[in-house]
Amino acid sequence: MGRIGRRGFVAGAAMVALATTGAGRAEAVRRKPRAFRGMWLATVANRDWPSRTGLTAETQRAELLKHLDTAVERRLNAVVLQVRPTADALWPSPYEPWAQCLTGVQGRDPGWDPLGTAVREAHARGLELHAWFNPYRVANHTDPTRLSAEHPARLHPEWVLPYGGKLYYDPGLPEVRTFVQDAMLDAVRRYDVDAVHWDDYFYPYPVAGQAFADDAAYERHGADFPDRASWRRHNIDLLVSETAARIKEIKKHVAFGVSPFGVWRNAATDPQGSETRAGVQTYDDLYADTRKWIREGWLDYVIPQLYWHIGFAAVDYAKLLPWWDSVVRNTDVALYVGEALYKCGDPAQPAAWQDPRELSRHLELARRYPTVGGHCFFSAKEVAADRIGAMAAVVADHYPTRVRPPR
Repeated sequence: MGRIGRRGFVAGAAMVALATTGAGRAEAVRRKPRAFRGMWLATVANRDWPSRTGLTAETQRAELLKHLDTAVERRLNAVVLQVRPTADALWPSPYEPWAQCLTGVQGRDPGWDPLGTAVREAHARGLELHAWFNPYRVANHTDPTRLSAEHPARLHPEWVLPYGGKLYYDPGLPEVRTFVQDAMLDAVRRYDVDAVHWDDYFYPYPVAGQAFADDAAYERHGADFPDRASWRRHNIDLLVSETAARIKEIKKHVAFGVSPFGVWRNAATDPQGSETRAGVQTYDDLYADTRKWIREGWLDYVIPQLYWHIGFAAVDYAKLLPWWDSVVRNTDVALYVGEALYKCGDPAQPAAWQDPRELSRHLELARRYPTVGGHCFFSAKEVAADRIGAMAAVVADHYPTRVRPPR
């Protein structure tokens, strides 16, 4: 340990003296270290939970509680649960059908309330529950007849576009933007969720040789913009800013966070960008100006997905992290870092990901940047299985005790 200076010694002595009084104990609790330690719990295509479709309500509930217990065992304090995976819901929504991942049949009542249970049981364990929504993805196929009969995408086929083997709501339609906000915010009104969370899907990731066929929406609504890209970014800006305002109108204490793809723009494209050579840039390809959202203060937190190892030539974690630090510095937006636990021990990944201490080094590096308030791990299945002990190394090296979340 390093030496304690005189000021630190005096302050420490004062804290010990105060701790004998009620005020001192309260102050000590208030000063207890805080950090965001989260894990994503994905439901799309039954990635993490439920383990398969068609399980009984009792088995689904038991699996969910096991994931929450695992989070506690790993000394985490937040679970980011995907509650709207494909324009369907893990709660009895008046806007959208029950999620297919529960029963195997979209629209079929699973016999219990997964979101309500998740919120209650997470809070009982000292965990925050962040409700994770995907705004525009409708289905992982292109056949509308496979959707439930009452699905809004079938009732409003003019809202939907096929692209890359999937169905999406068209972000260029104002009525779509209003609807998806209403559908998501229903959960905020009805449940004591701690945050609204979005991942990296806005306009879909580009597919070579295919065009996102929003010509009609652009012709109707894009006349005031210099090009289609500017109009598309404006559409996503409106989604973000409007949602941010509506959340605070409903419940001021509910946070709003986004976990974007980690590269806003490469420096070769924009001198304000990061020293990276990523094939995808959120600003240009997903029409998501994440840097602007931070500067405008529309977000409470951002969790960029920094899913690359230290030293990776094209996108080096060690170069991308300071870029995000510079973006959030002097703003009120909290920075947490998305970590690719799923890559650890995957034989298809480079040698760095076969080292159980790769992620632990990420957290060690992040300590150098005071803006970094924590980390989030993708995802729950790997947090539990911990293929090569990478999560155990993070816990041993960095999580000696449980701490409270930042807010």
